[in-house]
Amino acid sequence: MAKAMFTSLPFRLELRGVPSRRMTYLSPVIAIVLTLLLGALLFMALGKDPIAGLKVFLVDPFSSRRAISELLLKSVPLILCALGLAVCFRASIWNIGAEGQFTVGALCAGAMLVWIDVPDHAIPGGLGLILMIVAGVIGGAFWAGITALLRDKFNANEILVSLMLTYVAQLLLMYAVNGPLKDPNGMNFPQSKVFSSEFMLPMLMSDTRLHIGFAVTIVAAIVMAVFMMRSFRGFSLMVGGVAPHAARYAGFSSRNALWVSLLISGGFAGLAGSFEIAGPIGQLLPSVSPGYGFAAIIVAFIGRLHPIGAVFGGLIMSLLYLGGELAQSRLGLPSAITGVFQGMLLFLLLACDTLIDYRLRWKQQA
Repeated sequence: MAKAMFTSLPFRLELRGVPSRRMTYLSPVIAIVLTLLLGALLFMALGKDPIAGLKVFLVDPFSSRRAISELLLKSVPLILCALGLAVCFRASIWNIGAEGQFTVGALCAGAMLVWIDVPDHAIPGGLGLILMIVAGVIGGAFWAGITALLRDKFNANEILVSLMLTYVAQLLLMYAVNGPLKDPNGMNFPQSKVFSSEFMLPMLMSDTRLHIGFAVTIVAAIVMAVFMMRSFRGFSLMVGGVAPHAARYAGFSSRNALWVSLLISGGFAGLAGSFEIAGPIGQLLPSVSPGYGFAAIIVAFIGRLHPIGAVFGGLIMSLLYLGGELAQSRLGLPSAITGVFQGMLLFLLLACDTLIDYRLRWKQQA
C-alpha cells in the first residue's frame, strides 16, 4: 500500500552524484519556513487568527528589551547542550541523554550550593560559584561516562543507555528534593532552599534575568569551533565519525573518541544545568528542565553540527519556547503547542535533509 502511494506521486527522488553543499545549509531554512506555514494552518484549525498566532511566535519575543533578554536567557541551556551533542554526533556517538546529564549537573551543582550556602562555611560568593560550576560539569560528565563505560566494556547501545539514564536522573532529582536536599522551611514542597544572591550568576543586563552565562556560552561556542575545525583532536573525532576505517588506518582510537566526545557532551550539559539553578531558577526543583536536553538535539541539527550554527539554532528554539508560552497566555492555547512546533520542525528538517543526497525529478507524463 505504501509503495503504491509513493509511486502515484508526480515526482521521484534521484540520487545525486555528490551531496549538495547548498542544500546542506538551505535545508534548515526551508524546514523553518515550512514549520511556520504549517503553524499558520494549525492556528486556523484551532479557530485562531494565523497572523496573530505567528506574531506571538515571531514578533512579540522581540517587542522589548526585557523580552529580548528572556530570548537570550532561554537559549543558554539549549546552546550549551547542543555544543556537546554536536561533538558526539560528528563522532557518530549517538548521545540522546543530554537531558539526564543536564539534570544530574543541576543536581550536583544544587547539592554543592546547599552545602556551602550556610553561615558557618563563610565561603566567598566567587569561590562558591566556581565550586558550583565545577560540580555541575563533573556531574554531567560522570553521567555521560556511564554510557561510555557500558558502550566500551559491554558494547551496549549508547542510544538506549543514554536515554534510559535520563529517567534514572529524574528519579534521583525527585529523591534529592524530597529527601536530603529538601528545604526544611519549604512548607513540605519538593524543592531545595532558595540560594543566597551572592551565589547567583552576575547579571549581564540590568533589570533583566539575563546572566553572565550567556557570554560564557558564546565564548564556549567559539572555543568549540576552533577545537572541532582547527585542532588535531577535533579532526580525529570527525574522521572517526565520517570514515571509521580511515580513522583506524591513521591510528586514531575509536575508544578514545567515544570517551572524549561523551565526556565533553556531558560536561556541557552539566554546565547548562548549573547555570540554570544559579540563574533564572535560583533553587533546585523537580522541574529544573522543560526538555532542554531533548530540544538540543534539534538545535544541533539545525546548526549543521557546527558550534556557531548551534548558537543560531539555540536562538530559533528559544523563540519557539517563548512563543509557546505567549501563545498559552495570550491566545489560550494548550502548553503542548511548543512541543507540536518542535516536532514539526524536527520532522521537516529530517525530510528536507533528504534533498542533500537526493534531488526531485518530475515524472514525465505518458
